[in-house]
Parts: sequence; C-alpha cells; structure tokens
Amino acid sequence: MNTPNHDSSSGSEFTTTTNEKKQNGGPAPLVVVDAGLKSLDHYRAALPNWRYNFRNWLLPLVRWETPYLAAFQSRVRTPALDSYFAITANLGTHTFFMIGLPILFWCGFRDFGKGLVHILAQGVFFTGFLKDMVSLPRPLSPPLHRITMSGSAALEYGFPSTHSANAVSVAVYAILVLQRDSNSNVYSPTTTLALEGLAYFYALSIIIGRLYCGMHGFLDVIIGSIMGAIISFVEFYYAPAVETWLYSSNYVAPLIFVLTILVLVRIHPEPVDDCPCFDDSVAFAGVYIGLEIGMWRFARFSKWVDVYNGPDATFSLGAMGWARSIARMVVGVLMIFAWREVMKPIMLRVLPHIYRAIETRGLSLPRRFFVPASEYKDVPLHVRDDNVIPSVSDIPKLVRSIRGPGRGRSVSIGPQSAADAYETLAYRERRRRESMDSEGGVRSKASLGGLRERAAEEEEQEANGRSSGVQSGRRLDEFEKMMGTLPGESSSAVDSLPGSPIADNDELGEKEVFSRLVKPRVRYDVEVVTKLVVYTGIAWLAVDLILETFEVIGLGAGHLLATTVA
Repeated sequence: MNTPNHDSSSGSEFTTTTNEKKQNGGPAPLVVVDAGLKSLDHYRAALPNWRYNFRNWLLPLVRWETPYLAAFQSRVRTPALDSYFAITANLGTHTFFMIGLPILFWCGFRDFGKGLVHILAQGVFFTGFLKDMVSLPRPLSPPLHRITMSGSAALEYGFPSTHSANAVSVAVYAILVLQRDSNSNVYSPTTTLALEGLAYFYALSIIIGRLYCGMHGFLDVIIGSIMGAIISFVEFYYAPAVETWLYSSNYVAPLIFVLTILVLVRIHPEPVDDCPCFDDSVAFAGVYIGLEIGMWRFARFSKWVDVYNGPDATFSLGAMGWARSIARMVVGVLMIFAWREVMKPIMLRVLPHIYRAIETRGLSLPRRFFVPASEYKDVPLHVRDDNVIPSVSDIPKLVRSIRGPGRGRSVSIGPQSAADAYETLAYRERRRRESMDSEGGVRSKASLGGLRERAAEEEEQEANGRSSGVQSGRRLDEFEKMMGTLPGESSSAVDSLPGSPIADNDELGEKEVFSRLVKPRVRYDVEVVTKLVVYTGIAWLAVDLILETFEVIGLGAGHLLATTVA
C-alpha cells in the first residue's frame, strides 16, 4: 500500500505513531495499563451488562466496515484531498461555531443564531452522551491512515460522529429557514437555491471527509447525520412554542430550564477510557444556559429589545455601516476573550478550596479520570484543558498551524487513544484465536483471520485473468490482515504469537501498543464547574450584555429605532 508523506506541524498536538514522536523536547510519556484490566476484560469489567452487551452488538459492524473504509481511502487519496478534508473538517468543529455564532447576534440575525446554538449544543451533548455510553472505538489504524488537524478528536470514541451531526443539523436547519413562507425569506429564488445547494455541499463534504480522513466509519456518520437531522426538525417546529413559554415567565421557567440542563450534565455516562466528550458536553451545556438566561433577560428588561428582535425590530446591517459593524465585532470578541481570561483563573484558584470543604463532609461526587481536590494543591492556570475556544496565548500557534508546512495537517498510523489500544489488542487476540482454530482444523464461518485460503484462490483467478473484480477482493483481504497489527509489523507475526489465546494476553504486544500513546493530561474536578461558569458567561455576554455595552459606548443600533419613530 502506498503511504503518503507524513506531515506534521508545530501547531498540531497530534501524535504520529509511526515514529516515537517527541513532545516538549522529550520522549512521549507512556500510558500505564490499569492493573488487572487486560484487553479481553477491560470493557466487561468497567461497563454495566446492558452497556457491554450493546457495545458487543455494534462492535462487529465497526470491524466489518474497516477494510472497506481502507479500500476507499487508498483508492481516492491524494495530497490535495488530504489538505482539503483536514482543513474543512474545522468547519464542523465546536471552535468554528463558538467563534462564529456570536457575530450572528451582533449583526441582526438573532433568531437564526439562536437556532444554531440550540441544535449545536444538543448535537454535541447527545453525541457525546452516546459516545461515552457505548464506548465504541474508531475504525482500526492500520489499515486506515488518520488525517486531522486536531489532537483531541482522536482521543474521543468514534460512535456517533459529532462532526456529521453538527454539519447535517446546520444544513437542515438552514434549508428549513430558507424554505419558510416567502414573507420571511428576504432572498430571491435564485439566491435561495444557491444557498440550499451550498448547505447540501457543506454537509456532504464534512461527512465524506470523516470517512476519507479515517476518523469515522459508515455507522458513525449515518447515526450522527440522523441525529443532526432530527435535532434540527425538532428545533424548527417545536422550539418557538417553548421559547414563548420561557420568555413570558417571570423566574420559574428559566429556573426549571437551568435545573434540567444541570441534571443532564450530572447523568452523563461515565466513559471507560479517558475521553474528552464530557468536557465538550459541559461547555455547550453552559452555552445553552447562558443563551437562554441572556435572551430571557434581554427580552423582558432591555429597552433595546425592539431594535434587535420582535415584530418591531429595526436592526439593519446596511444601515449600521461597515465601520460601525466591524468595530462591534472587534469589541465583542475582545469582551468574550477578556471574560474567559479573567474568570477561568479565578474559578481555578477559588473552587479547589470549596471542593475540599465539601469533600470533608462526604458530599463530593467526582467523575472518573478527574482528580479530586484533596489530592492536589493547585491547578496549573495554563494547562491546555479547552478544546472549544482557544486561549489568547494559543492564537499565534493556531494561525501558524493553518499557514505552516502541511497547513497543520497530521497523518498517523497506529493506535492513538486508549480505546484504540484496547481494540487493537482485542483484535490481535481474535486473530490469534482464529489462527489456532484454523491450524487445528476448526474454522469460524465469519473468520477474518482465515482469509488466507480465499486470498490464494483469488491470486490464482487473477493469474488466469478471470475477473477484474479479483484485485478489489485481494485489496480487502490485505486490509483485513492489517487490522490489529502495529506499524511495521506483518500480519503473520500476529497469527504466530505463541501461547494460549486465553492464558497468555500477549503482554509484549500490550506494552508495545500502549507505549505508542501519549499520556492523557491530568484533569481536575473543578474543571466541570469552571467550564459551566465560563461558557455560561460567554453566551450571556454575546446575546445580552455585549449588546447593552454597544449602546453605552456609541456602537449600538439605538439611533435606528429613534430614526424609525421620528
């Protein structure tokens, strides 16, 4: 199989597993396997029976589709497409939407922006909920090459695809808005058709890109896409009635809403491995809370409400002027970053003391992989703990990653996360078992390890020139044999591993697999509340307090209302 050059960038945190990549000037730290949790019983020991059984029901689908994904990737892959799909994947990330959505509120598209926040927050939360609940790995690498600009994406479970859910939900919601009655659609039929075509292209590009980049399988993107579409339909048809109830209430409805979000955060499933899905879910839960509180307060108490929303809205980006509009964006973005840079360190300094006091009363409820406050003294203030909005210090590195060699793209072969490692070990064990059964004269009907005979038959058919489809079959067999191997290791080496497949758990292979992973960062219990507070404040600022600030400093739209009244 032809292997393209492996690009890397100083701005990428991604681990290229074909070499011992160094981090911060030294060798990558090793991941220590939990004592007693070998590859065969890791998930059985950690999951309730119903979750374990559901995972086992879906896992064969992930394994079955992997050779087909590898064949697709191998057939169509080019350096240009590598760069295109790696870069455009950013258009489906949380960071892209979190930076872009506030601008919609400042430019008069409050209803559309509010709808997008709703569907994206729900998509991120519920796909993360399923990821941690099912704990399914991504399709195996090798045979797949994984192409990405994000170091955190590969650490998540694969099922379902959050990128696909985000892209489809945005596309479906945009199309529904465009197809509303003609009185609400300000665009011409030609422009409307072009925008709908752009929405379809955007969604398809993201979905195909997840397959092309080896980050997801067919099952992941199909379920993610279905979830995104359902979320958008529910938002479009039922959210207005809920909002009418919310904004007409004094305090009871907002309180019920906030408590519901907090309960959902609390019941978010515990993952088996150290997966950052929960972090993203918490961030967007905070965004959802801040958005609704801000919109509720603005609708009930702001004297500028008629300028920005409602039947008497007079906001016009054209009437505002480009200079004033750009100045509003700059001021708004600076206020959001200022809030984040100030509030986050305050929370990380204050909360540990509160958490320790709570722990002494036995009331703490720590999540797995989060260190309780009693076990650390201080939280490092510059730890890279946020995958949604970069800090100010990260912006130069982010720009370099886009402009630098390879445009921030990284190509990796081999396990990247603990979920990858355990799936690799489990598949190696399956290959060993099937190899021994085959040598003993017992073959499983669905055996992937017993494909050697079929491959030999196809080679003979190819020599006789019988069918043009034989080469395709050979390629699938080759990719199947690569599953469970390590970079540079032949498939025969896995089949010939010594010992009983039950008694001997391939300890050397296990150490080799885990030695290739970068140790996950330490996560602190106070980060959950910190994220909730910080992102609640970001959304509240964007839809309420920043608009009030615009009016105070002379960048507001109040003069538009005065002109209309006069």
